[in-house]
This record gives sequence, structure tokens and C-alpha cells, in this order.
Amino acid sequence: MSDKDSISQTEARNAVEAAHLAWLAVAKFDQTKIDRICEAMANAALAEAMRLGAMAKEETGFGKAEDKREKNRFAAEDVWNYFKNLKTVGVVKESDSIIEIASPRGVVAAIVPSTNPTSTAIFKIIIAIKSRNTIVLSPHPSAARCIAETARVMKEAGVKEGLPPDAIQCLTNSTIEGTETLMKHKKTAVILATGGIGLVRAAYSSGKPAFGVGPGNVPVFIERSADIEKAVADILISTCFDNGTICASEQSVVADAPVADEVRQQFILQGGHFLNQDEAEKVGKILLTEQRTLNPKIVGKSADFIANLAGISIPSGTRCLLANCSGVGRDFPWSIEKLSPTLAFFVADGIEAGANKCLEILQFGGMGHTAGMHTNSRAAAIEYGEKMPASRVIINSPTTHGAIGFSTDLSPSMTLGCGSWGGNVTSDNVSPIHLMDIKRVAFETKPVGSRQSAEGSWRKAVGGRQSAEGSSTRNSPVGNQKPEIKDQSIKRAEIAALVDKFLSQKLAETPVEKIIGNAETEIHNPKSKIQNQLDSPVKTIIHELKLPQTNGAKSKAVDFVSEDDVKKAVASGEKIYVSAKTIITPSARDLGEEKEIFAKI
Repeated sequence: MSDKDSISQTEARNAVEAAHLAWLAVAKFDQTKIDRICEAMANAALAEAMRLGAMAKEETGFGKAEDKREKNRFAAEDVWNYFKNLKTVGVVKESDSIIEIASPRGVVAAIVPSTNPTSTAIFKIIIAIKSRNTIVLSPHPSAARCIAETARVMKEAGVKEGLPPDAIQCLTNSTIEGTETLMKHKKTAVILATGGIGLVRAAYSSGKPAFGVGPGNVPVFIERSADIEKAVADILISTCFDNGTICASEQSVVADAPVADEVRQQFILQGGHFLNQDEAEKVGKILLTEQRTLNPKIVGKSADFIANLAGISIPSGTRCLLANCSGVGRDFPWSIEKLSPTLAFFVADGIEAGANKCLEILQFGGMGHTAGMHTNSRAAAIEYGEKMPASRVIINSPTTHGAIGFSTDLSPSMTLGCGSWGGNVTSDNVSPIHLMDIKRVAFETKPVGSRQSAEGSWRKAVGGRQSAEGSSTRNSPVGNQKPEIKDQSIKRAEIAALVDKFLSQKLAETPVEKIIGNAETEIHNPKSKIQNQLDSPVKTIIHELKLPQTNGAKSKAVDFVSEDDVKKAVASGEKIYVSAKTIITPSARDLGEEKEIFAKI
């Protein structure tokens, strides 16, 4: 292990320990204090949005400074305004029967990427402190300075309002080993991991609760009923925003066959440039590395930069490069997530074919993240959405802005879950809600062992036997002999009515044996309709219905029932008499209820 790795690990351990001590204080803050701290931090980040955006552009070389400023504004202003009234302290929801109480988790380990460094840092700090946690940031090495500065700005504002200084920390020696130490530390409570597949997998294998978000490879389908001019405008706004560094930006366009030519024309009119086959192949060679992974040299770069790198000429003012793509997969570099203003172009005929092509693109890379569609048919949108393995299906809006909640009513977030499709624990837009545990204080609403409950159980047992017409008699203590009944449906219906009549009496005043005796007397009454339906002793019928047998003496409820007691009763064909005070072991209860062995007194 290198000295740098060792230093990084030591720093990570010390940071978590200090953050945990700070959390012991933060966890006791009331809602007013928490909100005052977050408000101050959000305002500080908003005031510095432009400077921090410029720092991120200068340090990473990705995107556009003005777009990074807007992302910082979104994270500081829109996110905070959306969640500022969210209750995160004490009772957060209450009904007559259930009271929900919020509990913070502890130290949040936040992994911050280089593509959206300052905006992601702002977002994660706000949602961590809002939910009464503390946070340790592990920045991508190529964005360490701008992330550290973002943390400093927000920490200073928070400390002025009473936040412990160690509640927000940023590692200065970022290595893989240091990040792993941070994630696996025993006092790390939860992980917010934004980055590549390897990082997300490491987060989930750390043994800690983790919200890891995977890559996107967003397809968008332009259906024949769409407003084509607006659809193309939205797509270009989206994929060109910050030069495509947000994972929710469109990577492939699938045009419905009847409008494909119109779609092409609109792209050309609005600043898109379609490459010929030779040019597309040249660009394709620089999209990937020799290992056939995304080439970091083109991430967040402009169309001009990418064209120059590939050695081709494009018209002045070109906003986005497009290439006709004949397939999806490793042999088709244009079909990957490119994180730049470059779009693969496909044609499909109809919703089913278009959805299948988009599905193929997502399956190659980007499962669970985001898909887009432009259509004037709500039914078509639903049909398409049902087919997409994507947590967000954005309709008639730029997918970049729609997915993060900028142009839709989705929860505003810079961390987008990809669900089980992407191997993530959630499909939500991650928010303060995900960084809280909710305790539920639940009051009894369905009393156990009450007289009403006992009567209901008797009725249920009898009713269940009534509906078992034609069932096997192998459980009957009289063997395979069944009473000969002239009309089973009439017999069972009338006996059910009779039993219901007698069970409606108060059990406290009328013992079970007397009820059974009354039932026998009624059935043996020559004037009873039931008597005419019977050709066998009444006790056989009652036993078939699983009513408890009696020899005339009052049975006494037992005090305790074990699983062995139930097994003995089953073997002997006897009932076990129980009352509300009888203690029954869980295994005995399960077996006894399955075998219908209990008789309540």
C-alpha cells in the first residue's frame, strides 16, 4: 500500500469518528434549528453558485460554466424550497392508530462524481443535515478542489447558525482505499454513492445501507403524434445542457417511421448535424477506449471539440452530432452512454417497435435509469411506460430536466435511483426521506382475545366448514363414513343458520355444552325441517362441522398449551379447551389453528 493510500485511510477514519461525535449533538436539534441551519447553507451555496460552477469547469474540463451555475442554483434553491417544510424531527405524521416518529441515521458517506461535482455536493449536504445526519464527502480526485470549496462555503454558513464544525467534512486525500475505508467504517450509517458501476457495487458490498445510482443510457422515442418541432428542441436543450454530463440526458433518438424525415429536418434546422458513414465511424473510434469503455476525453466536451479530436469538419454553430445507427451493443459505439452532445439515431415503425428498440438500448446500458417519449397521446405514453424498465419515463420534456424534477413534478434530486433493474435499492429520486428511519407507534385496533373476537372465530370456523362441500372426510373421526344427506346444500345452510342463532347468545351466560345440547335438541325435534334431511346421528354432523363434543359435563379451559399438547390432541381426535387467559405458545397456536383443535370457552 502506498503512503498516499495509508494517509487517505487514516483521514477517512478520523473524519467518520469526528462526524459521529458531531452527530450526537445534531440528532438532538429541534426542527426550527435544523431548518435555520439548512436555510443558511442553501443561501450561501446559492450566492456562490456562479463561482463554484466556474471552479468545477476549470478543474474538471467538463461541461459549461454557465450550466454548472444553473445546476448549483437548482440544488441550492429548488431542492431546498421543495423540502424546507418537510418534517424531519419528532412526530412527522399522525393518525388515531399510528404515530410516525423520525429518527436520523448517523454519519452519511457521500461519494461525489466529477461530472456534477459542486451541485451534487450542495444537494447531498442539504438533504443530510435536513434529516439530522452529519456527512463526510469523498470527492472524485479530478474535482477535489471545487468540492472541498463547496463544503467549506456551506459549513461556514451552518456553523454560524449552531452546526458543529465536524458535521460537514470533505476528504482531501481521495483514493479508492480511503473511500472504501469511509464506506466500511463501523460508525458510517448510510452511503450515498454517485458514480460508475464499480463504485456503486463497492458501496453495496460494504455491508452498509447504500443508495447507489448507476449510469444512464437514455433513449427517447418520438411517436408520430408528437409536436416534432418541440420534441427536437427539448432533446437538443437536454443533451447539450452542460455538454451532456447529467446521466439523465438523451443518448439515442428513436423516430417513428412516418415522421422520421421530419424529425431529421428539425434536427438540422435547430443545430444538429448528421454525420455520413465515414465520419460516424471516425467519431465512433474516439467514443470508446481500447477496452471498449467510454473515453473520458470526450465526456462533457462540445461538438466542435469531439469533431476536431476525430479529425472531421462540421458546420459552424453545430450544437450536436448525430449518426444513423444500425444496431445496439459493443460493436456499435454510438449506442453507449456518451455523456456528450452526441446522439445515435434509429427509426422504428409504431409504438411496439419503438419501445422494443428503446428497451434494447436500456438493456445494453442504463437499466432502470430514465427513458423519454414525445407524444400527444396519453394512452401511447402509458403503453410505452409500461414497457420501459426505467424508474423515470419523461413525457414531452427534456429528460435531463424532467428526471431531476426541474421540469416535472418529480422530487428534485441530483441522485436518481435505478431500482432493481439497475441493482439499486430504490427507484426514487433520493431525498431527505431516504436518510431517516421512521418509528411507528401503533395502537391496538383489532383486540385479541375479546369476546367479540372469540365469537367471530367461531363463526369463521363454522362458515369455513359450511363451504367445504364435497371435501374429503379423511380428517373426520368417523373415518370414511359420511352422513347420508338428501340435500346437502339445504342441510348445511339450515345448520349454519341454527348454529349462528345459538352462537349469538352470550357465551358468558350460556356454556358451549349447553349450546351444543340446544342444537341437538332442535335437530332431533320431529317438527324441525332439518330432521327430515338427516339419516345419521346428529353428533356425526356436528363433529363434521368441527363443533366441540361434550359428555354433558362442563369442560374446563387449560392454562397452558404447548406444541406437544396439540400433537397429542390431534392424534386422539380430541379438542383443547382454551379461554382468553390460556397461554398458547406460537408453534402450538400455528399447529392448533391449522388442525382446528382449539375450542374456546
